[in-house]
Amino acid sequence: MHTILQQKQLIAFDLDGTLIDSVPDLAVAVQQSMREMALPLPDEQQVRHWVGNGAQVLVERALSWATSSAPEPGLVEAALAAFMRHYAAAPNARTVLYPHVAQALQQLHDAGFTLALITNKPERFIAPILEHFELLALFAHCVGGDSLPEKKPSPAPLLHIARLLDVAPSACVMVGDSRHDIEAGKAAGFATVALPYGYNHGDPIEQSQPEVLIESLAELIDSDA
Repeated sequence: MHTILQQKQLIAFDLDGTLIDSVPDLAVAVQQSMREMALPLPDEQQVRHWVGNGAQVLVERALSWATSSAPEPGLVEAALAAFMRHYAAAPNARTVLYPHVAQALQQLHDAGFTLALITNKPERFIAPILEHFELLALFAHCVGGDSLPEKKPSPAPLLHIARLLDVAPSACVMVGDSRHDIEAGKAAGFATVALPYGYNHGDPIEQSQPEVLIESLAELIDSDA
């Protein structure tokens, strides 16, 4: 196991950009929503830079791009409802696991670590996606972006998980791909591990100064990977 896991009990993972590449499905849902609003359609690469702060912020960014202005609340509400409907219809059509994810999660679980999921994705989508990839049973608890009053980069979801599972923050690790994950982890007193391949709004994750930067989850179970 990686040395960052020494004396640790709980490992919390982000979802989008960390365990799964969900942008292809998110992009289709955004495009379908914009089409309903008779607005220009962004491409997948544009959507990739907008992901990470939850569904409403994703829709707001798409609307701001499409209208070249701050969207009115009524337009946001309509577009968000359309997005949620389209995404719920096919959240796994194009989404894939990143390499080594399934193996690493299984080995960490089998080694006795408690695994948790802390994502800004709406809670309703978590179980269907994890079940699709046969990963849901590995997680002791999952928190979505609408599960609590605050979401990442607030440390509140991380501290909630630590309290719920009765683990001291100093014995916890946050693994993610964006500055929101690292900021939340540091504020909660978790050790922080970053991955460079996900969604960080175009900025190198190194700028967030995680304690450890790994190229894939394989390095958590084999420090020589």
